[in-house]
Amino acid sequence: MALTQVSSNKCSGGYQKVFEHDSSELKCKMKFAIYLPPKAESSKCPVLYWLSGLTCTEQNFITKAGSQQAASENGIIIVAPDTSPRGCNIEGEEESWDFGTGAGFYVNATQDPWKTNYRMYSYVTEELPRLINSNFPADPEKMSISGHSMGGHGALICALKNPGKYKSVSAFAPICNPVQCAWGQKAFSGYLGSDKSTWEAYDATVLAESYSGPELDILIDQGRDDQFLSASQLLPDNLIAACSKKKIPVVFRLQQGYDHSYYFIFSFINDHIKHHAKYLNA
Repeated sequence: MALTQVSSNKCSGGYQKVFEHDSSELKCKMKFAIYLPPKAESSKCPVLYWLSGLTCTEQNFITKAGSQQAASENGIIIVAPDTSPRGCNIEGEEESWDFGTGAGFYVNATQDPWKTNYRMYSYVTEELPRLINSNFPADPEKMSISGHSMGGHGALICALKNPGKYKSVSAFAPICNPVQCAWGQKAFSGYLGSDKSTWEAYDATVLAESYSGPELDILIDQGRDDQFLSASQLLPDNLIAACSKKKIPVVFRLQQGYDHSYYFIFSFINDHIKHHAKYLNA
């Protein structure tokens, strides 16, 4: 599949690049960012997929998180896709910030008019890794996944739905139990329809309750002063309870004084990259 390079910048000894391609899953042009560490010039490297949150593009993480230095030191490629299809001319896709454009929720939509394009789950778990493995010096056996907010939800469900596919998973302020919060209910009813039993396939808390697979080591950072935590959009306690019941190891850190922003991600991204490096470089 043809890739068009949009930008390339030397960074921390490697290169931060952005590419565009025609997506077969999403039926539109998509961009993704990729950081290639210096090690990628001479050998294959493991890949960490980063999923961003509501309203984000492929740019937010690469310009604000400060992940490149740790990725360079640990020899990890980081791939950050966009958060939804773009420019599909679907009626209503630009109407709200938490549904449609910039808000794909990492599900495969089953409802009209979304089901043709809004297939972010298959894009992230199947099409994008194929593209990365065939065009870059990526080790196809070594991938992990992380994300923030809606993307934290995405990272958790991708790992829980695909036992053994990802070596590790982490999240910043993830939407942990979308069937129980306003954001999730709005997105899932629009993309998946009114039958709530179909929503559970994309809910980390529900998936954790029935997880059976190789041990998955989960790291979650949550800001204590996050306005969405107090608004009951994130519900981490529900996920922790489900993981505890199934004996899935979770390190959950409630970080004093931090909010939902990229300042919070910047503060702890090195810990997350080290967490993944432990498994990816084992």
